[in-house]
Amino acid sequence: MSRYVLAAGGTGGHMIPAHALAEELVRRGHNVALVSDERGMRFPGLFEGVETHVLPAGRLGGGPLGYVRAAQSIWAGRAEALRLFREDRPAAVMGFGGYPALPSLLAAFKAKISTAVHEQNAVLGRVNRLVAGRVDAVATAYPDIQRLPRKAEAKVRLVGNPVREEVLALRDKPYPPLDADGVFRVLVTGGSQGATVLSDVVPEGLGMLPPVFRARLQVTHQARAEDIERVRARYADQGIPAELATYLPDLPERLGMAHLVIARSGASTVAELAAAGRPAILVPFAAATDDHQTYNARELVAAGGARSIPQAQFTPVELAKQMQKLGLEPEALVNAARRAKGCGRPEAVRDLADLIEEIGR
Repeated sequence: MSRYVLAAGGTGGHMIPAHALAEELVRRGHNVALVSDERGMRFPGLFEGVETHVLPAGRLGGGPLGYVRAAQSIWAGRAEALRLFREDRPAAVMGFGGYPALPSLLAAFKAKISTAVHEQNAVLGRVNRLVAGRVDAVATAYPDIQRLPRKAEAKVRLVGNPVREEVLALRDKPYPPLDADGVFRVLVTGGSQGATVLSDVVPEGLGMLPPVFRARLQVTHQARAEDIERVRARYADQGIPAELATYLPDLPERLGMAHLVIARSGASTVAELAAAGRPAILVPFAAATDDHQTYNARELVAAGGARSIPQAQFTPVELAKQMQKLGLEPEALVNAARRAKGCGRPEAVRDLADLIEEIGR
């Protein structure tokens, strides 16, 4: 049995793959500890029974004074991580991005402990970019990674993004039957925080569809709390049956029933669409760091499993046009679902666990 430390920023994009790896390592009989910040400890159902530590970790920015404070916080976190490693030395440390991962990686470099990072997006994040030249391996979710330092190119291992077991189970189920006049189920999700642009555009766009097509729609829409009543009223005005919620605890089940998904192109969303094999219309978040959501969508779009619409061009008219191209030809949707599934990497958790065991030796 070996000990491994997983260091992750406090967002779902970092925490979910770290949690999946922790579960796999525990199944293999290893001891696992998580290092994150206060935000990371607030996710319900993650890392239950796993040793957890909150370390100081500043965020670079805010002018000269902000950089000084961040550096002091990161250095304090590094000192705490070194003490933690002296008490129980891990075989390896894996970072998942985000500033809370940085102190543990810096401490591992100092203590000469094997290290790796996992990048969920198609653009290497700032912290991963900072340490890529020093770690032993860079695990990626996409075959084409932007902002990868040249000295890290030989360290890249394509593993994919871990997804939930409930989503993986959808790979063994067929695409839901879609008759020419049958119910057409649409799932709209903007990620864990919702997306106001989807709430603004989707009801209007669906309302522009031909009456025969519109009458077949059945929508599940995850929206922000402040948008939900307005969106519910718009669907009602269009005569479209819609179920709205700020959070969908049964999202894997909804994904399994959906004929088409309209969503942001966050790393977890794209990985789940590919794992399940569901066609999508993706609207990358325009303000995402380094425009990484646009790059996240590229593999799925190039394979024919999704269409991507830049947010500036995401209008009701454009959505209605794309919906008709996809929705009026059931065979096109079935084909898109198959192509999306072809981009899935269902062994991501296994491959990630194999990698950390390998460098830990």
